[in-house]
Amino acid sequence: MTHPEPTTEPRRQGAGLWPTVRAERAALAADLAELADERWATPSLCAGLSVREVLAHLTAGASLDTVRWMAGVIRCRFDFDRQVAMRLAEELGATPAETLERFRRVVASTTKPPLPVVAMLGETVVHGEDIRRPLGIRRAYPVDVLTRLAEYYQGSDLVVLAKGRVRGLRLVADDGPFTAGSGPLVSGTTLALVMAMTGRAAYCAELRGDGAELLRGRCVPG
Repeated sequence: MTHPEPTTEPRRQGAGLWPTVRAERAALAADLAELADERWATPSLCAGLSVREVLAHLTAGASLDTVRWMAGVIRCRFDFDRQVAMRLAEELGATPAETLERFRRVVASTTKPPLPVVAMLGETVVHGEDIRRPLGIRRAYPVDVLTRLAEYYQGSDLVVLAKGRVRGLRLVADDGPFTAGSGPLVSGTTLALVMAMTGRAAYCAELRGDGAELLRGRCVPG
């Protein structure tokens, strides 16, 4: 779940990422286009949420500007989890087909809560994996996209605890240029590192090195 806090971002830095956000949203919509109705109830990697509910959460994130986000925070008395649940319910729709159609409508959206654009890209990729992995769907993400996210997450706790989770560890991707930190080694694919940084324990089995077990212990079940 996301607990965004107000932030600023240089316009030039964020604007160039929107085409990538759109591409990742479009790829996710395409992957789910033929999903049978009964599979939409599959538990996602987000504890307590189905894959359909996670998709509705992504739709909500692409539909909330700063004003609406703040209004929801106030309405929910600064209970961020309550606001996430409220916005998710607003975008769920009556059927899986409606859930998917609502997501398709926001594929090109540049609306966002008070978060940097790279965080919106992270939401799309990480929650996309929360959906894809339980469904057995694989995506060959561009390594430059994953590297950008790994670089962001290793230095930020804004949306999820990531920087704190990998503190004291040396991260090395074996399929791309990403490296960060110092300490016991954790190595693996850039995707596995990104997902482990964001607390997805299911990906920790794909990691190696003296620090892999420590990172696994810092991840939530999943």
